Amino acid sequence: MTIIDPIGDMFTRIRNGQMRNLSSVVVPASKFRSKILDILKSEGYIINYVIESDDKNKKNIIVNLKYYEGAPVIKEIKRVSKPGRRVYSRANSIPRIQNGLGLAIISTPQGVMSDVEARKNNIGGEVICRVF
Repeated sequence: MTIIDPIGDMFTRIRNGQMRNLSSVVVPASKFRSKILDILKSEGYIINYVIESDDKNKKNIIVNLKYYEGAPVIKEIKRVSKPGRRVYSRANSIPRIQNGLGLAIISTPQGVMSDVEARKNNIGGEVICRVF
C-alpha cells in the first residue's frame, strides 16, 4: 500500500498514539522524517526516537511520546504544506505559532529547521507543519 502523504501519515500516527496514551508509535523510516523528529526532540515535544530494522530489512522509526502530568505535550500537530497545496514563506513572513509558544518546522535550502532558526539565519522555505 502506498502512502500519498508520508509526513501527514507520521503526524496522524503521533496524534492517534497520544489519544490512546501509548508510550511509543512505529513509523516507516526516511531521512526527512528523522530530521523532523530531530527538531521535535530538540524542542522537547518527544522523548526520543530510534531507527530499527525488521526481519525483512525494512527500517522503522520508533517514536517515544512525551506526556506531562498525564496529558500529551503535543496539543496540536498539523500539516501546513500538503502534496496538493504547497505553502512557502519568506524569512520575514514565517508565521509565529501561538505568539511564539509553538513551533513551525520549515524545509529550507540549508536543511530542515525550526522557525526560530530560519528567522535567525534569514532563510525562507516550505512550511512543513505547526506544533503546539
